[in-house]
Amino acid sequence: MTALLVIDPYNDFIFEGRQIVGLLKAVAEANKCVPYMLQVLNAARNAELRVFYALHRRYRPGDYETWKYIAPVQKAAWVHKSFEYGTWGGEVRSEFKPQPGDIVALEHWGSSGFANTDLDLQLKKHGIHQLIVMGLIAHTCVEATVRYAAELGYEVTMVKDATADYSDEEMHAALDINIPNLRHCHCDHN
Repeated sequence: MTALLVIDPYNDFIFEGRQIVGLLKAVAEANKCVPYMLQVLNAARNAELRVFYALHRRYRPGDYETWKYIAPVQKAAWVHKSFEYGTWGGEVRSEFKPQPGDIVALEHWGSSGFANTDLDLQLKKHGIHQLIVMGLIAHTCVEATVRYAAELGYEVTMVKDATADYSDEEMHAALDINIPNLRHCHCDHN
């Protein structure tokens, strides 16, 4: 069975005027990321595909202060209070909010939606072996999640127009170089 996997559609990423969206704006607008993400989500729902969410850990005070080692992505979340829990920026953008029947995996702390979450268990319990992936950001959470999915044996299709990144170079590295080299992984335009 096939499912759609939506990665990190938080307001902080994809709503005008938010802290991170400014960094993504040029690339996201150039490839019309948000409208394509919405188109893919609506098509999946119309086709009655199950929708899964892999959401990044929403910052909470005390998350990182005592950690011995903090990865750069985690340090950035701490410094910028990315997707802060209980704030508007830490909410899923309204058009992408999970609906009844959707599965929301435990939040991921690093980049992969699989590492230290229940995503693999949830997919297997629902009989999913093929994933259509979209979301943010191409060279971090999307690439890491797609890589992990391929290593776990899932067949993955990445929708190239339904993602964005900080720069064209980072998009190119993720979508044209790294992701296509993964086993059972296809990069398709909508």
